[in-house]
Amino acid sequence: MAAAVSSDDLSASEIAQAVAGRKISALSATEAALARIARYNPVLNCFTDITAERARAKARAVDAAISAGQPVGPLAGVPFAVKNLFDVQGLATRAGSKINRDLKPSPRDATLIERMEAAGAVLVGALNMGEYAYDFTGENVHDGPSRNPHDLTRMTGGSSGGSGGAVGGGLVPIALGSDTNGSIRVPSSFCGIFGLKPTYGRLSRARSFPFVASFDHLGPFARNTSDLALAYDAMQGPDPDDAACATRPVEPVAPSLAQDIGDLRVAIAGGYFQQNVFPEAVEAVARIAKALGTTRIVEIPEAARARAAAYVISTTEGASLHLDRLRRRPDDFDPAVRDRLLAGAMVPAPLVDRAQKFRRWYRARVLELFKTVDVILAPATPCVAPKLGQVTFTLDGVELPVRANIGIHTQPISFIGLPVVAVPVPLEPMPIGVQIIAAPWREDIALRVAHALERMGVVSAPQPRGL
Repeated sequence: MAAAVSSDDLSASEIAQAVAGRKISALSATEAALARIARYNPVLNCFTDITAERARAKARAVDAAISAGQPVGPLAGVPFAVKNLFDVQGLATRAGSKINRDLKPSPRDATLIERMEAAGAVLVGALNMGEYAYDFTGENVHDGPSRNPHDLTRMTGGSSGGSGGAVGGGLVPIALGSDTNGSIRVPSSFCGIFGLKPTYGRLSRARSFPFVASFDHLGPFARNTSDLALAYDAMQGPDPDDAACATRPVEPVAPSLAQDIGDLRVAIAGGYFQQNVFPEAVEAVARIAKALGTTRIVEIPEAARARAAAYVISTTEGASLHLDRLRRRPDDFDPAVRDRLLAGAMVPAPLVDRAQKFRRWYRARVLELFKTVDVILAPATPCVAPKLGQVTFTLDGVELPVRANIGIHTQPISFIGLPVVAVPVPLEPMPIGVQIIAAPWREDIALRVAHALERMGVVSAPQPRGL
């Protein structure tokens, strides 16, 4: 089949329509993605594994199904990639580490990969990430840092840094990542793309390497809301292999994406979420609030304490998971990750119990807010992407550590599993993201608001400026 159009600049939905309509072949779309990866990955360092032959085989199968008049899914021929903590059949699941490279190749794909491919998508590789997902920078000591497609001297954010860089750089239209304390929303903000952290338990985590099981979420990145919704819908559904989403029904959002949002009640997170932010973060939230016609401010109670409790639970659960590795191979860890995990192993149990009790109290208080609002706006990051290797930044005359403060506004939200769409505000010279936060199981509302903002031209994924 001769290609009538190029897939290089097409969105995922446009690729799927062109493939289904036989304007391009799935194989040509796959080859175009592989060519982009070959050209730009040496600069961006997004990919750790490229599954070229697998991708070509899948693309040929999609083309054969179309030729035979068989149905193909809504993502037919769409290239995608996954953070390397997803199990990929035939690959060891690195999870950004040196130690995991000694694991046997995975015998089966992660559930979300299976569902993406069932919808016709084509897996082209696995992506760089922070070691064991305990990272906000995207700087992996074993594989090297992923680089920001808008400025190669800057971070992508972590821990799904390769996912953010690959989508922000246009290597693939969709990537999958994980978010425990902010690892979808931070790279989305730094790389100027859309990201969805769904409600805890909405999407299956089966056959992905965990970090903090009681916080871990998986979700998609894309360059527009339509693609984000398509990928999200393809991955929904109950999965007995993940107890957290064993019974969740499929609730498609793509068909309702363009519904009017005039009746929605929108507020701005005040207090804690307006502190420790650079002017660009303030400007981004202000632009979105103005577009949505709101000046209402709500206080999320005890958000600072929620962040502290999230740290306690993250580091102790993470330490418990890695105790054997810490004993056997301490020198094979990123020293910064190792030291945080060792600290977590020494946290007294009563403090963990207090953090969990506070978590229940905090969740109940935040859910009370959603009786009077539908959406809350908050910064995704306090600043645009810092420079690679940057250790501190100065805010209001105070020097703060970069790594510890990148997730200052994301942790209090994932701590209680709320759904969030991170949307990119294309400021100059670097984009920055805003969180659109909704009540549990209301991804549809957050995506509708994001889509409306996109149609208004307030949010958009800028073309990569560093390539």
